[in-house]
Amino acid sequence: MASTVQQRLAAISEPNRFQIVELLKDGPQPVGGIVDALGLGQPQVSRHLRLLADADVVESAKRAQQRIYRLHPDAMHVISDWAQGFAALWADRMDRLGSFLEEDRANEQNQ
Repeated sequence: MASTVQQRLAAISEPNRFQIVELLKDGPQPVGGIVDALGLGQPQVSRHLRLLADADVVESAKRAQQRIYRLHPDAMHVISDWAQGFAALWADRMDRLGSFLEEDRANEQNQ
């Protein structure tokens, strides 16, 4: 799972690819719509989309003469699940810090 998370984070960390993911969050888009939204050339957008597809962040379907891109259904779940592990870690650490501070305060009052 770690290599999948690393690959997907690397793919979306580039600013233009991040913007593509943000656009696709609202629903599928044709390549032309992504080109217009980003103000980049079609070859640049296609390259970014290919890298996102290689990382399984997006997938495409052909509709007539257009290629329509959408977020891969599980792409963000893998990242979210990975991040949740850190949320639990930090929640535990904050709980332990709170307990330590309460103990320290009680010890100061008893002295």
